[in-house]
This record gives sequence, C-alpha cells and structure tokens, in this order.
Amino acid sequence: MTRIFACLLLLVAALGCVRQPRIDHTYRAKSQDSRAQFLILHFTGGTWDSSLKILTEGPVSSHYLVRDSPVQVYQLVDESQRAYHAGRSSWQGQTQLNAASIGIEIQNAGDIQGPDGIIFHDYPKAQVDAVIALVKDIVARHQIRPDRILGHSDIAPTRKVDPGPTFPWKRLADAGLIPWPDAQAVAERRVRHEASLPDLTWFQTKLVEHGFALPVTGSLDPATRQVLANFQMKYRPERYDGLPDAETAALLEVLTTPPGKLR
Repeated sequence: MTRIFACLLLLVAALGCVRQPRIDHTYRAKSQDSRAQFLILHFTGGTWDSSLKILTEGPVSSHYLVRDSPVQVYQLVDESQRAYHAGRSSWQGQTQLNAASIGIEIQNAGDIQGPDGIIFHDYPKAQVDAVIALVKDIVARHQIRPDRILGHSDIAPTRKVDPGPTFPWKRLADAGLIPWPDAQAVAERRVRHEASLPDLTWFQTKLVEHGFALPVTGSLDPATRQVLANFQMKYRPERYDGLPDAETAALLEVLTTPPGKLR
C-alpha cells in the first residue's frame, strides 16, 4: 500500500513538472474571419417550460432563446461553442451548419393541427422587436452576410417549417438585415410568367440557385412541393400551397438575378 502511494506521489510530481508552452501573440494572420457564418432562426414549437427544458437538458440546444411573455432573451450556449440546432442541413452547398452558425430559438407554439388544417401561432410584436435587436447585435459582431440570415425551413426544408409563415421576415428586410425582392420587379415578371409559366425543371433549378438543396427531377415530387411551400411561407405567407405559379416564379427570378441585370 505504501509503495502504491509513493508511486502516485511520483506521478503527481511528474505531471506538475509539465511546462505549459509559451505562446507568442506578436503576429496575426490576415486570412481569418468569424466562425459564425450563418444565423438560423427557429420556433420552439412548445410552451416556455417545455422549450426551456429540452434546450437546456435535451439533445438539442441553441445559442439564444427568446421568450414570448414576458419577453426576455436568454443565452444558453456561448457563441464560441457549437450548439445543436440545425441538424442535417444545407445552404448554397454548405452542409452541417451547426459548426458554422449561431442559432436563435423563438418560443412559439409553432404548427398545431386544427379542425381545418395546420394552425401557426402569431409572434408578439415585442418578441419580434427583441429578435431583431438580437440579430442586429450578432450580425454586427460577426459580419454575417444578409443572405445567410435564414430559417430552419431554409436549411432543412424537407424536415422543418420553422419559424413558419407567421414570422414577419419582411420586418427583418425593412431593418436592412436580409435581402428582399423588389415589389415592382416582381409584379412585372409575374405578368410575363402568367402568360407562360416555366416548367418544373426551371422552378427546381431556381430553388437550388437560391440556396436550397433539392434534386432537379422535372416533376412535382413531395420534396419539391415542400421546398416550394417553405419558400412561399417566407416571401408570400398568405398562400403556401407548394404549387408552382406565376407569382412564385416572379419571386424566384427576382431573388436569383443580380441587381441591375433584370430585363
């Protein structure tokens, strides 16, 4: 026993003698930027108690949680750490976005089955105000590009619909945070597409060009219809049936054409 104790003392002494390397911070690399390249918005799909429990004790997490009443922003994960909010995801060819994003969960009941179909709950104005202020702060510190401020429905469209059609994306656009299709340009192209609607290959190609991960099959398969519905929820929330139409075509064309090149 005495011998074992003596060996342990020697081991502790040896470990204590391990010297930490001296780090010199004189030089800095020019080629670097923030780990956070994307900002992803979600709804929790539950009550405050259930949302807090799963995000702090469950297998999923987010950097921030915004309560609805009383409105309060909580930080659950440090921005330097990876949170598990995106899951299997992709945008503009970049995948596994947990490692390159900051996640904001907005406490909201989400989508609930009602007597006449799915019901989406509204977001209180004060809660949206808090989300916009938080987004502005994060974007300013990490220089996140406007086209990388997204919903879970953008990066995982066949699995997720949050933050849903009741989330006011236009308010983020009005705040200068995200790009938004010019209304006059959309109206002009809608007239053209009403005269001759593009085929499904065109719609799928444009959805991929916009950023979605979607196979180009030339048919209105379930994945295509869900991606179309999610796109419509964001840019035309009054109707999101997932069917290709002239207005959706116009929105896609304007969003995927660089400014000054629309003809």
